[in-house]
Order: sequence, then structure tokens, then C-alpha cells
Amino acid sequence: MSGGDGVLEVRRPGQLAYGEATELQSRLVAMRRSGEIPDQLLLLEHPHVITMGTGSDPGHLVADETLREQMGVELHESTRGGDVTYHGPGQLVGYPILDLKPDRKDLHRYLRDLEEVLIRVLDEYGIEGTRSEGYTGVWTDAGKVAAIGVRVSSGWITSHGFALNVATDLGYFETIVPCGISDRNVTSMEELLPQTPAMHDVMHHTAQIMGRVFDLKIREREGLP
Repeated sequence: MSGGDGVLEVRRPGQLAYGEATELQSRLVAMRRSGEIPDQLLLLEHPHVITMGTGSDPGHLVADETLREQMGVELHESTRGGDVTYHGPGQLVGYPILDLKPDRKDLHRYLRDLEEVLIRVLDEYGIEGTRSEGYTGVWTDAGKVAAIGVRVSSGWITSHGFALNVATDLGYFETIVPCGISDRNVTSMEELLPQTPAMHDVMHHTAQIMGRVFDLKIREREGLP
């Protein structure tokens, strides 16, 4: 990893509006490309928001503007790949800003590695997460528990990432056709466990496992660069 010395800096900015997170990622991507910072992992939550990826079908947005306003849900177009998705409180959103050079310049492998991280996180709680052929994300017998949508910009620097439903209000997913898949349920760790897991614990496991899967040393950092 150029300019990173094998380090993954983990930052937890709390709840961040989607627009702010997008601007932050753009800044971090530029800094990572220039070698000012090592690889980064942002772990955060968003207020209620629907995002439209570059492959979105407008028909998969179910809630009209009036209903979205009533529910307090923003709408944003996103530069990530994939279809429409929802983010909100109780959902762990992870944005890895990684330099995939020189030996990870493979988008398919990167997506599978992110799935592996989430599968291992779920395993820490006794939940069996699986892949589903033809789809990106992580699934359980009860439905999809994590979505993935990424962007890899020039210089093989990643942004956007994954969303893991920890204690998400699943009713908000009724405002969309999640990831364009109409015949599969959405679930959460809260639904699958007798006790709701603490978000900070899920973040801790996610950071540690991200380091192991990507062979990076974790460094927790306060604040933002």
C-alpha cells in the first residue's frame, strides 16, 4: 500500500449527514492519493437518507417527495455503484478509503473481501452470514443484513463501502425496493439476536476484522484530518 506503511486509521465521527460524509470522503481520497494519510476506515451512522447509486432504477424509489418529507428522509444521488438503498440510525456504515495498489487492483476481489469482513463480524455474534450468487452483500436465512456499494477512483483509491443493519428500523426500507431486489427480505442483527448488540462493539469487531482481512495494522484516531 503506497504511502501507508500497512496502517489502517479508524475514525468514528458519530452520526454524519450523507452530504457531509460525501465531502469528507472526497477530501480523504485526495489525501490518500497524494500519500498524506494512510488507509482510512470511517465508521459512522447517517440520519434517515435514501441514496441512488449509478445503477439505480428510478422505479425502485417507492416513497414520493411528500412521504419522504413526512418521514424525515433525505434523497441523494451517489457516485457509488449499485441501485437504491437506505441508511439511517442503528445502521453501521463503513467507508474504507484504501489504496488498492499494488496487489489488490481487482474490484471483484475487493467486493468479496468486504463481504468477508461482514461475514466474520456476524460470526462474532453467532449469526451465519452468506453470499448470494449474482448479488453483492451479505445475507442470512431471514434476509439481507448488509449492503455494499463502492467507488474506485483513478489511482485505485476506494470510497463509499458497506452498510450493516445492527438495530435499524426496518420499516424505512419500505420506502424503496432495496438494491432493486423485490423478492427478498431485509433483516438486522437486532432481529436475529436475543439482545441488541451495542453499536460500539460492532464497530470494534468491524475495525479489527477489516485489519485482518486486508492485512493492515489498526490505529484508532480521534477527529478528522
